[in-house]
Amino acid sequence: MTKLITITSGKGGVGKTTTAINLGAALNAFGKDVIIVDANLSTPNIGLHLGAPIVPVSLNHVLLGKAKISDAIYEHESGTKIVPSSLSVKELRRLNHGRLKDVGKKLRKMADYIIYDSAAGLGEEALAAIEAADEAIIVTNPEIPAVTDALKASKVIEELGKPIRGVIVTRVRNVKTEMPISNVRDMLELPLLGVVPEDSNVQKSLVKKDALMHTYPKSSAARAYRKIAAKIIGNNDYKENYTFWDKLFGRW
Repeated sequence: MTKLITITSGKGGVGKTTTAINLGAALNAFGKDVIIVDANLSTPNIGLHLGAPIVPVSLNHVLLGKAKISDAIYEHESGTKIVPSSLSVKELRRLNHGRLKDVGKKLRKMADYIIYDSAAGLGEEALAAIEAADEAIIVTNPEIPAVTDALKASKVIEELGKPIRGVIVTRVRNVKTEMPISNVRDMLELPLLGVVPEDSNVQKSLVKKDALMHTYPKSSAARAYRKIAAKIIGNNDYKENYTFWDKLFGRW
């Protein structure tokens, strides 16, 4: 059964798009057919991350009724399928965000998992992406402003009647100025799907215009996303395999 998951956050800059891309790539690596949709229509980034900033047909065309959703699906050379949004601001006021639900219904026939990368915050765009989902995943950093905004997001999602699969805490540096992960979990009162460490390879993968899962698969962040993906598909016995050289050079 196809599942539509919306990746959301109460605050921008927490790694939401990075999470959407790499979670999708990790699910794909487990043999699942995945389509990642850039539902952040005002400030889209999926195409930028994967080297397709401008495409002939975008999600915007679909929402405006000018194209079919099947025409807006692009396959990255890595095999990752995406539906980019347009960088143009001319059409923003004319877009019907409510049609994201209809788009989701059509995409369900084409993949095992549909991942919506929503707009940050709790505006109309973000709410439309959440309402289209079967369930939501909240991304936050271990910082009080981000966690506070994540708490607000969780309350709004619950009011919309959508289940929250859990929270992913990203950019964790394990320094004294951060909130302890246990405190984040207690404050949000949500299942902890995973913890993604701060990793310089994330920025390097952006330069290479590909998912971290493909460019630096043995990096600490990539391993974290694989574990989260395994949990989502119900593979709770999944364990990373490390070679002698991985351990010797600290890649584990």
